[in-house]
Amino acid sequence: MKISTKGRYGLRALSDLVDCDENACVPLRAIAERHNISEDYLEQLLSSLKSSGIVTSVRGAKGGYKLSRAADDITVGEAIRALEGALYPVECIENDDYECPGASCKNCNTKPVWEKLYTSVSETLDSISLSDLSKL
Repeated sequence: MKISTKGRYGLRALSDLVDCDENACVPLRAIAERHNISEDYLEQLLSSLKSSGIVTSVRGAKGGYKLSRAADDITVGEAIRALEGALYPVECIENDDYECPGASCKNCNTKPVWEKLYTSVSETLDSISLSDLSKL
């Protein structure tokens, strides 16, 4: 499994919002400049985070983005899933009806490895809150 720029840049943007006053919004341009990310691309990422309820946006002169909840209540796992989608390493873990090509999933001796990998990654990402990022 590989985290794309969606996950990496989105997490950077969220860590930027952690340090802001909870009543203040951060302009998209300011985040983009601080992290050297294209404004258009960052807007796509923040749109996904907004759809997932992680950030809110405000229009106008003092508009921008802010976290929708306390940074302690938002996990890295939640953010990565909003940006990247499911964290399943293989299709058969995500979908019980999936049949591996050329093999019988019922007799698969590698499936426990993928299940353990999925569980470990999920537990690790879900154990880190956005507020923890500033402490690492």
